[in-house]
Parts: sequence; structure tokens; C-alpha cells
Amino acid sequence: MRKNKIFTSNNRLGLTLAIIVLISTAVAGRLFFIQIVRYPVYRDLAKKQQRFSEILEPKRGDIYYKNKNGELVKAATTKIGALLYLNTKLLKDPENIFNKLNAITPIDRVLFDKIANKTNDPYEILKHRLNQEEADKISVLNLPGVGLAKERWRAYPMGDTGSQILGFVSSLSAEEEPVGRYGAEKYYDDSLRGAKGSVSGDKDAKGILIALGEDLRAEPAEGQDLVLTIEPTVQRTAEEELKKLREKWRAAAGGILIIDPKTGAIKALAGSPDFDPNKYQAENNLGVFLNPYVEKIFELGSVFKPLTMSAALDQGAVTPYTTYVDMGQIKIGDRIIKNFDGKAHGTRTMTQVLEESLNTGAVFAMQRVGGEKLKEYFHKFGLADKTGIDLPGELKGNLSNLESGREVEFATAAFGQGVAVTPLELAMALSALANGGHLMKPFIKDGTAPQIIRDVIKPQTSETITKMLVDVVDMSLAGGKAKIPQMSIAAKTGTAQVVNIGGRGYSDDQFLHSFFGYFPAYDPKFLILIFLEKPQGVKYASQSITDTFRSVVDFLINYYTIPPDR
Repeated sequence: MRKNKIFTSNNRLGLTLAIIVLISTAVAGRLFFIQIVRYPVYRDLAKKQQRFSEILEPKRGDIYYKNKNGELVKAATTKIGALLYLNTKLLKDPENIFNKLNAITPIDRVLFDKIANKTNDPYEILKHRLNQEEADKISVLNLPGVGLAKERWRAYPMGDTGSQILGFVSSLSAEEEPVGRYGAEKYYDDSLRGAKGSVSGDKDAKGILIALGEDLRAEPAEGQDLVLTIEPTVQRTAEEELKKLREKWRAAAGGILIIDPKTGAIKALAGSPDFDPNKYQAENNLGVFLNPYVEKIFELGSVFKPLTMSAALDQGAVTPYTTYVDMGQIKIGDRIIKNFDGKAHGTRTMTQVLEESLNTGAVFAMQRVGGEKLKEYFHKFGLADKTGIDLPGELKGNLSNLESGREVEFATAAFGQGVAVTPLELAMALSALANGGHLMKPFIKDGTAPQIIRDVIKPQTSETITKMLVDVVDMSLAGGKAKIPQMSIAAKTGTAQVVNIGGRGYSDDQFLHSFFGYFPAYDPKFLILIFLEKPQGVKYASQSITDTFRSVVDFLINYYTIPPDR
């Protein structure tokens, strides 16, 4: 019996030792496999767990307007705060959490309930753009299921003032980087945006970044600030006057441009309807984002007549005193062209053609200079080219009708029908009448050197056409409403029929009104171009726009203390 017991004990001991050896061998093998064979895999896995990497976003450059005293006024800036999100996996007592959050910042109850009812959703955005104070108060509460993430957003301190000049910044999806859209935000996006940086290194067991030799940090390149030529008080005044003008005549749209004709610097560029770039998401009509002076083309009517007349003057084909007999209409081929009033005015000078806006007189000037030569001048005035302004989406005018070589096309173009241009193209062409004959490149970036694209007419022609346009204001325009006894003003109105939808024929009851003027006429500080689409209850631009033009002129004279010149 004793021998069997000893044998049994020895067996148990041997079995135990065998098991220990087997386990040890297995563990050793496993350690060998992990530490030697699979070492590269686990090394990389550990590095991934310990490694820290973050993209450093640059601050987008600010955009400024510049007032008459040279002081900068912030028009666009970047704010830094937080977005608020919910993790429904951890969310407890939603009603209590809602009340605590709502006491700090207004919370959308419907959205909160919708998110709170979701299950196992780790990330649902509840609110964007919390300021730092709000974020700090929420962070201190340490509410389960409530999270904060750093957020940057573009802000526009002046609201809708200059919105079509500025544009806005947005992304099309959560994964896409925000970029400038429309306006200066888009045109200057590369310089405003800057370049991203990065930081990387290792973390300790608590997740704290520790300084190791492998740490790398590349600082972001901050975006460049941009200063515009836009004068904020002038811009705001132009927008207020435009709003009143549109409302008075229930017009579909309109615009006011104020520019220095000698340099091409734009002081105000107002379009209506416009938008608030802080709330661009609320806009249903994407057309309001387009700048009408750059991204739309129109047939602008009789404001073309001074261009036609200046071409004829420049070629010596007419003088201000050249006469013709106005029969009220003229036949070109099978087409009858009439004056706006359908009346015959008898013998008239070229100056009277502009004063009374006679279509037949514009055709007479065209015939004296020749249709092909007039086309050449329209091209020299830049009416078929982009102006090169530093704004995106610029269109160029359409003078294709003149390529037919038919006299009727030249005749209608002489008074602004059948040719379509952007209002800015026209403004730059008219600036050449004001500044001695130079076609200037327009710009909105302050500090840009003025650039003459080319000389279009002789300085003497510029002086002559200016004198004729001063006579228009002094002798006839709107019964003298635009005249200022102490200030010489050169101006002309235009009333154009709107092309029917589909581009066939013209509407009998819808018009586009326009009005341009510059002053002091012989040493101009400003050129103003105003247009109004489809005004109601008024037929002629002299009736609809003159008061607004005069208000803008009076404001500029007072604001800049421009002395009288006569």
C-alpha cells in the first residue's frame, strides 16, 4: 500500500512539472513570437497609440475698408470659439442637461430632443459658434454626454454693408475645408487663407505630450490682411440711397457705383438686392450673391450716346456745332428708327443731340464717323473685354451684333441697343471721357498702382465731350434738377427697353434705367453710375434716378468738402 502511494505522488509531481514546462514553453514561444517575430507590428501599434499629431490651422487674414482719413474699419474677421455636440451613448437626464445648457446659451429645443432620442450616437452637433465665455461655462459643468470642440468662423462686423464686394467663406460639407466664395473672399482666397502648420510627438500614459527628440512643430503661416479701397461711409450711403430708390419705384434690382475716374479706385459698389454674409445660409435666391456690376450684362441704352459722339469728335467727323435735320425717324434698310418721343425736332446740333437724347442724332454721328470705325472705338473703350478688376466671375460685353457689318446694327448700337455690357465696363469707358482719354483698370485693393490700359480718345476730345455733357445738365436734364450752380457736372441718362425672355424683340412696358455723371467736370474726383432694373410707374431714367444722383453728389461734396469750381 505504501509503495502505491509513493508511486501516485511521484506521478502527480511529474505531471505538474510537465504542465509547468509545457506552459513555460508556450509562454516563451508566445513571447518570442510577440517580441521577435511580431515586433515590428506591435512596435508600430504602440507608436500609433503613443504618437500625437495635430494640424495647426492658420488664422485667416482680416479684410478692412479704409475711410477718407486713412483709418481702417474691419469688414471681415475670424472668430474663435466652440461648437457644442452631444454623445447620446453617455447622455443622462436629458431634461436637466437641456435646462443647464439653455441657461448659458439659447438651445433649439426641437433639435435637442431629436438628438437626445437617438441611441448610441457619439457625435451630433447641437450648436455652432459659441463664444469662449459660453464654452468655458459649459466646460466647467462637466455634463455627461455633452462635448465641446474648437471652432473658427468668419464674421462680418458691418453686416450687409458691401456684401457683394466681400462675398463669404463656407464649405460644402463637414469634410471640406472652408474657402472664400464670391467677392474679395474668393478672389484673394489664397493670400487670406495662409498655410497650415502641424505639431507631432509622443504622449505619456496620461495622454500628456512629452518632449522627445522626434517631436516636430511647423508653425502655420497666418493669412495676410487685405485693405480695400471701399470707403465705408460712402458705401453705406450708396446702399441706403439705392434701397430708397428701389422701394420708391418697386424695381427688380439696381446698383450704384462710385469710382475715381483718374485712377480706377472704387469707393463704393452697391447692388440690390443684397445679403448678410453672416447669414448667407438663409438665402434661397443665390442670385443675390452675384455682383451686378461685374457678373451681369445689360443693354444700357442712351448712356452709350456720349461714347458714339466722342468717337465722331475724335475723328473730326463732327463738332459740337455740327447740325442735321431731325425728322423724328430715320430708315436704315427695312428698319425704321425713331426718337424716344417719336417727334421731329428740326435742325439740331450735336450738343442738342445729347441734351435731348435723340436717337436719330446718334445715328447721324455714326454715319459721319462710319460703322466700322465706331466698332473700333467701342473695342478700344473695352466694351468687349473684361476690365481686369480684382473680383471673381467677371463677364465681358457682347458686341457680336457689330460683326455682321450691317448698317442697322451700327445704327442701333450708336444709342445703346443691340450691344450688351457689364455696368463696370461702361463705367470705365465713361471714365475715359472724364480723365483725358485714358481707359483705366479698376481695382478694389488699396495700394494698387493705377494702370492705364490704353488711350482711347485725345485729351481735346475728352474736354469737348465733357463740355457737351455739362451743357446737358445745365440746359435740359430733368428740368435742371441735377444742376448745381457752383459745381460743374457732366451727366447723361439712359432708358433702354428690356430684351424679351428668349432674346427675341423688346418689351413694351419693361425698361432699364441708367444715369452716369462725373464732377467737378473738368477735374473729376468721382464718377457715379446708377442703374435700375424694371422700375414700375415711371418711364424715363431722368424721372426715376435724377433725385438719387443729386443726393449722392451732394453727400460727396459735403463729405469730402469739395470746393466749388465755378
